[in-house]
Parts: sequence; C-alpha cells; structure tokens
Amino acid sequence: MVDEIDRAVVNALLEDGRASARDVATETGVAATTVSRRMDELESAGVIEKYTARVDYGALGYDVTAVFQLSVDGDGLVEVTESMGDQHNLLAVYEVTGSHDIVAVGKFQDTDEMNAYIKRLVTDEHVRSVSTSIVLNAVREHEQFPVDEDDQ
Repeated sequence: MVDEIDRAVVNALLEDGRASARDVATETGVAATTVSRRMDELESAGVIEKYTARVDYGALGYDVTAVFQLSVDGDGLVEVTESMGDQHNLLAVYEVTGSHDIVAVGKFQDTDEMNAYIKRLVTDEHVRSVSTSIVLNAVREHEQFPVDEDDQ
C-alpha cells in the first residue's frame, strides 16, 4: 500500500528524476535513510520503473508525429502488437476497444520515413486497415502527473 510518504517521494522524483535520496529528503522533510529505503521499496514494487532522460525528439530531427489506428484480424492481434512493440520509433502501442484494435503513436524524421512505415503496416497479412493522423501541435506530451491522496 502506498502511503503519504511514498506519494511525497514519488512526487519529488517526478519533479526531478535525478534527485538523490538526500535531495528528496530535503524536498519532502523526510529523513534521508527513510527516503532511500522507500525509493528501494517503490522500485521493488514496480511503482518506480526506471530513471530516464526526457528527450525532445524534435530537437533531434524527428519532426513528424503520427497517430495510427489499426484494425487487425483477431488471430493476428498478438503478432501485430509484438511487432509494433519492437519498433524503435513508436512511443506507445495500445490494444484498445472501439472501432479499431490498436492505437500507436510514433515519431519520424520526415514524411518519407513515416510513409515507409505505413506501407509495412498495410502489407501485414493480419492488418485489415490503417488510419493515420499527423499531429499538427503537441499541446501536452509525455507528461506524468503528481500522485495525490484523492487519486487512491
């Protein structure tokens, strides 16, 4: 069970994922040894999955963001999602309910790269249809939210 101290530690790490246990202790008012132990426990429990850099893909030349909606033959769903999960430039792949079976979001250097990926998708024997939307403006992207008691 996550308690108030765990939430405070998680929220401090959301602000600065590179913060040391001592930094988090200062931010939260909790003893550094307690913070260190809680961080280890949160990692072991899978609450904290990893510490990672946040990358601005646009600054690296990935100027095209696309959202794909796929309809897939039922027996091919696992194969298609696993294949998409292996694609380095797909940021998210979801199995969904509704009129499509899969929704994915990807970053591409240009429309030629994106088009080549779409052609691979539509030639997959299990994919019935692909609908692609190009993102014009990312209002909010890759954000996480602070954990609040009221969320529990």
